[in-house]
Amino acid sequence: MKAERKATFKGLVMIVSFAVVLAFLFMPVFDGHNSMEFLDNLYNSISKGSADYAGVVREEILELEEVAFRMEVEMASREQAGQSALLLKAAGADSDVENKIIKVNGNLKNILLAAIDDSKIMFDNDGDKIVSKYGYNERRVLYNWWILLNKIGNELTNRKQFEATKNINLVQNRVIECSYNYYGIETQSIKDKYFIVIVSLVFYVIYTIWYGFGIMYLFEGFGMKLGH
Repeated sequence: MKAERKATFKGLVMIVSFAVVLAFLFMPVFDGHNSMEFLDNLYNSISKGSADYAGVVREEILELEEVAFRMEVEMASREQAGQSALLLKAAGADSDVENKIIKVNGNLKNILLAAIDDSKIMFDNDGDKIVSKYGYNERRVLYNWWILLNKIGNELTNRKQFEATKNINLVQNRVIECSYNYYGIETQSIKDKYFIVIVSLVFYVIYTIWYGFGIMYLFEGFGMKLGH
């Protein structure tokens, strides 16, 4: 009985202290950010350095043969159609907008290269340059690029031009999405932040074990024990 009370006390102390630390972790003590947000931003900034695929993908696209096409693309709204037509114009494609429909006459290779170049600018956090170029929100530009290429890709798939669709998906996934997700994040080297990284990982392991032992002691206090 005495052993069970002792185990219950240990368990309660560990769980309560775990909860206190957890509450502290969610307090905005790092320049208005809590610990979770701080570490999330830290790991994002470290990973950004190894996520820049724009140059590699651009080299792949440059080696492709030109694929000329004509098609009609329906966007979600008249506004989006007008915004997307600006992207096509910058890529050297002819486009006429009728309500939500864009009539496109262009070269896929040039369009993909234009999308990559805009994405690279955004990856480098130079959003003002994109706003000056198109006259509307920089994130919206990348969003429109993704939607526009997706619709072009769907139509090319229907035409059984699968290689062209594959290249579109490559630009979407490796370049546009990456730039959109990392926009506004400053790149940091893990060499400069290795101490914080090591401390956070060690703390995570200890903190997880701490919770596990707390639960185990509570169960022992309630008369339940692990067995096989």
